[in-house]
Amino acid sequence: MIAKLEMLIALAQERHFGRAAESLSITQPTLSAGLKQLEDHLGVKLVERGSRFGGLTPEGHRALVMARRIVGDTRRLRDEMRAKKDGLSGKLRLGVIPTALTWASRLAARLTERHPGIGFSIRSTSSQNALTMLENLELDACLTYLDNEPLGRVSTVRLYRETYRLVCHRAHPFAARGRVGWAEVAEQKLCLLTPEMQNRRIINRNMLEAGKTPEALIEANSTVVLAATVARGDWVTILPGDIADFLVAGKAMAAVPIDDAGHAHAVGLITEFQEPHTPVLTALMQEAARLAEAS
Repeated sequence: MIAKLEMLIALAQERHFGRAAESLSITQPTLSAGLKQLEDHLGVKLVERGSRFGGLTPEGHRALVMARRIVGDTRRLRDEMRAKKDGLSGKLRLGVIPTALTWASRLAARLTERHPGIGFSIRSTSSQNALTMLENLELDACLTYLDNEPLGRVSTVRLYRETYRLVCHRAHPFAARGRVGWAEVAEQKLCLLTPEMQNRRIINRNMLEAGKTPEALIEANSTVVLAATVARGDWVTILPGDIADFLVAGKAMAAVPIDDAGHAHAVGLITEFQEPHTPVLTALMQEAARLAEAS
């Protein structure tokens, strides 16, 4: 039954029979047969079928909510029993907003040093997509903003509060400045994160409150792309302090604090609210708390 519920979850995520089967490492006929068996067992139609996936029925949507809960509980039970037998092990799937990737690397390295049986799969993504993936059981935890946009019912560990830097080439006139303001930054040749990134929405709001409308001629969902663009000499970008300092280290670039920092938001670890968390997730949250205290 659990395997068939996982088939329903995969189909809802992929919205395509072939991709759903591939994500589960099974054939498409096996997927179709398993879903039909689940429908027969429950006595309702779950999936609208045609020449392609037509969506879930109302009963299918209701079953999906319960399937996620059942599969999540089953995974938690499995992980807890495995921890009691073999110690902490397994692979944690961590979603991370691009501006927090340096913190994700520190957290992963610290936890794997403390518990060598734990591994990580780290994915850079937007805050909204990370929440969706967490809800869909595609992620175990996320590093994201805690106090800017709604998170829903989650457990949180605060890591740090953002401060912002103008990142520019060392030859740029602003490179020698001690600080710069939001209004004058807005008038530069900007490359910024894409609009679906929450960091971009925060930057936009800070500039608007300084009386400027931000215009970015180059947008990317990668901080590496932004840094590479700035390295050309005539572009600037805006990044939180930690990732900015990391990207300019050893390069012909400077990270200049932005004065009147505007809205500076907390970033931290979130997981689904559980009572209790699995031993591995508990260890992750404890390590995040230690990292925040040490920073």
